[in-house]
Amino acid sequence: MHVTLQQPTGARLITATDQEIAIPATLRYTSADPLAVHIDFPPHVTVDGEVTTWTFARVLLGGGLRASAGLGNVRVRPAGPAHTYVEFHAAQGVAVLRFTTADLTRFLARTYTVVAAGEETVGAELDHGMAALFGGRV
Repeated sequence: MHVTLQQPTGARLITATDQEIAIPATLRYTSADPLAVHIDFPPHVTVDGEVTTWTFARVLLGGGLRASAGLGNVRVRPAGPAHTYVEFHAAQGVAVLRFTTADLTRFLARTYTVVAAGEETVGAELDHGMAALFGGRV
C-alpha cells in the first residue's frame, strides 16, 4: 500500500513588474513515486484553466533550500532565511514563485518519514521495463 502526503500551502507569484500575487498550491508526495515531489495548482490560477502539476526530484527541493539548485525546467533557490524561490520554466515562459521556507522544510521532513533518503526504490515496474529494454538483462 502506498502512502500519499498532501500539504496545502500558499505561494506568491512574482510578476515581471515585481508585483506579488497570492497563489494557492498543494505540496504532494507519494511513496509510489519516492524520488519525486509534486506541486499542484488549482484551475483558477493556471493558463489553461486545468489543474496543473509540476513534478521534480525530491533531492532538488532539499538542495534548493540551502543553495541554488536545478538546471532544467524547475529551479529552486533560497531567498533569504525565510523564503525560497521555485522557478518553473516552460515554453510559455517562466513563473517565479516565493514559498515560505518553513513550509517547504516541514513538507520535506514529512516525506522522509514515509521514505527515508537513500531508501527509495524504483519498483518492480521499472525493473521489468528495463529488462524489456535491454533484452531480458538488467
